[in-house]
Amino acid sequence: MTLGFSLDLVELASGIVLATAVLTLWRKDLRALISALRIQGIALAAVAAALAFYIGDAGIGFVAVVVFAVKGLVIPSLLARVVRTDPGSREADPLINVPASLVVASGLIVLSFLVAGQFTGLLSDPVTRLAPLGLATVLIGFFLLVTRRKAISQIVGLLLVDNGVALVAFVLTAGVPLLVELGVSLDVLLAVVVLQVLVAAMRVRFGHLDLDQLRELHD
Repeated sequence: MTLGFSLDLVELASGIVLATAVLTLWRKDLRALISALRIQGIALAAVAAALAFYIGDAGIGFVAVVVFAVKGLVIPSLLARVVRTDPGSREADPLINVPASLVVASGLIVLSFLVAGQFTGLLSDPVTRLAPLGLATVLIGFFLLVTRRKAISQIVGLLLVDNGVALVAFVLTAGVPLLVELGVSLDVLLAVVVLQVLVAAMRVRFGHLDLDQLRELHD
């Protein structure tokens, strides 16, 4: 693998991270959301692996393995297990419909390039210009988090935010310290396990995972 090819791989994988974030706004099937999250986790691991070769740091290569295992395999598998037990595994009525959500996503992407581009343009490393892709992923994650009704959709939004932050950290710092990424990945995994337990308890007690309906029960 040459340095030029590794840089191209970083750019391609970073683009996939953002594309899968947009895909979560397009699809209503919760299984499709989890599939997009799985692809995004694998793409994020590819970013770290390509950076490991680009920089020549074996530690970042180990980070790539951790990211692939936790964000590409374990977390999506845990969420898929919850979705398999949910009979209504579709986001039938989001607060903002799909066409409007895609328009908002386009605006968030443009905003990310306008804001982050002013800072990354001052840096000499070509990898840093990919930071707007991570920032856009973070913003789309927050948007998904506040506009979807299903608990699983909101968990996916939270994970998009985490993956976007990780992408920004990778491209701006040429990888993050191994212990930091390992700690963050384990924290996210623990949070997902806890959320999985809570979601399963909600399904058993109420028969659905629509948070708006749960609010109506409370009222």
